[in-house]
Amino acid sequence: MVRPAQLLHPARTPAPLRPAATVLLLRDGPDGVEVLMTRRSMTASFAPGAYVFPGGGIDAADAQCFDAAARRPTQTDLRLTQAIAAIRESFEELGVLLARHADGRWAGADDIAALDRKAPFAAQCAARGLRLAADEVFVLAHWITDRDLSRRFDVPFLVARMPEGQEPVADEAEQFEPLWVRPADALARHAAGQFFIIFPTIRTLERLQAHATVQSVLDACAAHDEPLWTSCPRAGLVHGRESRHMEHEPPFGELALVCPDGQIVHPLDWQHEQPVALLRHVARLTAPNPGVMTGPGTNSYLVGDPGTGFVVIDPGPDEPEHIERLWRAAGADLRAIVCTHSHPDHSPGAQRLQSLCTQAGRGTPPILGLASLPTARENSRFTPDRELADGERIELRDAAGLTHTLLAVHTPGHAANHVCLVLLEDGLLFSGDHILNGSTTVIDPPDGNMSAYLDSLDRLAALCDEHGIDFILPAHGHVLGDLRRDADNASAPVEGGARRAIDHLKAHRLAREAKIARAMAQRPDGGLDDWVPLAYDDVPDRLWPVARRSLQAHVDRIRALGGFNL
Repeated sequence: MVRPAQLLHPARTPAPLRPAATVLLLRDGPDGVEVLMTRRSMTASFAPGAYVFPGGGIDAADAQCFDAAARRPTQTDLRLTQAIAAIRESFEELGVLLARHADGRWAGADDIAALDRKAPFAAQCAARGLRLAADEVFVLAHWITDRDLSRRFDVPFLVARMPEGQEPVADEAEQFEPLWVRPADALARHAAGQFFIIFPTIRTLERLQAHATVQSVLDACAAHDEPLWTSCPRAGLVHGRESRHMEHEPPFGELALVCPDGQIVHPLDWQHEQPVALLRHVARLTAPNPGVMTGPGTNSYLVGDPGTGFVVIDPGPDEPEHIERLWRAAGADLRAIVCTHSHPDHSPGAQRLQSLCTQAGRGTPPILGLASLPTARENSRFTPDRELADGERIELRDAAGLTHTLLAVHTPGHAANHVCLVLLEDGLLFSGDHILNGSTTVIDPPDGNMSAYLDSLDRLAALCDEHGIDFILPAHGHVLGDLRRDADNASAPVEGGARRAIDHLKAHRLAREAKIARAMAQRPDGGLDDWVPLAYDDVPDRLWPVARRSLQAHVDRIRALGGFNL
């Protein structure tokens, strides 16, 4: 866990969460699924003027009328309460009544006309012999309002089929202009500035597009009777404007590290001129070498502060302007230069950076790492001043006793001489190229080895458990932390994000390997060029030459394991 004193921004307490529920009423239209939306009042305290799905706060009475509702055997008391609240809100706001008569008939226009939208809801239904159809309401998603907002809600997004014969009529107080719209059309109108919708609505509509029929949506939700996703988004700045992101999106982990309490101050734009502060003692400067293999460029990290001096991790390519920026950012007070491995976008800048320090008369920081093996390509030759021992600690300490300790961990796989580093006091993993954000690491034999790579992932996973590592700082891409929340404990602190990210990465690698094994079995007389289109059919063909390298590593491992049956 990051030391609070090292955070860039003062701690603050986000607004408390209020329980609420909303429901997507769906119907099959001539061109696909349509969803009922309505415009909120311009004076509403939350998202005024936005087009939303009907819903609102959960009342205490919603949990006290279970006898008035039908429920599924798998529907918990919480889910039943939420469904009842959504049914009540859809009636109060739009006059849509998800209720049935004893003979199974849906409530009709006469029933709706007989009920008072402002009177106690469940009792009125019971008096007319209506039973709330909570068993027909399924949970699609679970959204928790972003931490930066002054009004926050803990709200399931539920789904139900619109009862036949009913027509929505807005209450003209909270909701206006009900309309049926295809998700794709709502998103297009929003993009054109004609249909204001907020972030959770956008992401929900995006996922709804994948379904061709209402039954497809209901079947997906009924399969588990739990949310298909849970999210409490985070916001940063892109080109100076707010940009919100879900847990699985690349910037999320970085925002969680830099602004854990939801402050919208962190720039997410990639640039190469200035170091980006991540903590008081950790900064990132990205080299100007973007490309297919390097993403936005190679991340060089500075660990330390003026009182302790600095360690640079991965000085990057020998780009004079980049190296000088690193040197200036460290105030010429470098205690060590560490190269995670010898590839040409990581280690060549080390000697230039070392020379700048020597010329300034501030000493000669050692270049640390592991020497490249004979299996390395010609452009990846590297010899450090001193080899880092596995488990060695590099310690920075100031006069008052503040320490920053980097633990070296040998992690062969991507390269035979690959090293990761753990900042022990803060639970940060500097992963070099072993783990990336936004792409998977290429394993290029003979210097790369897939079995060694997977074994190193296991070792890093164990270190995450041992040292409480929550964040991974890769050599390419934003800080990574797969911080998905437990749907049943949405307000609890999230830990172990790095471990979950590693588990996900390993599962992805093994799934790819199984696909490669199937391709080899399908074309037993084939070769790499025959297997790439089968095993990487979900990857653009322009990337197949790169994928071919990792495919070779998987093939080597499959054969070492004894064949195709994995």
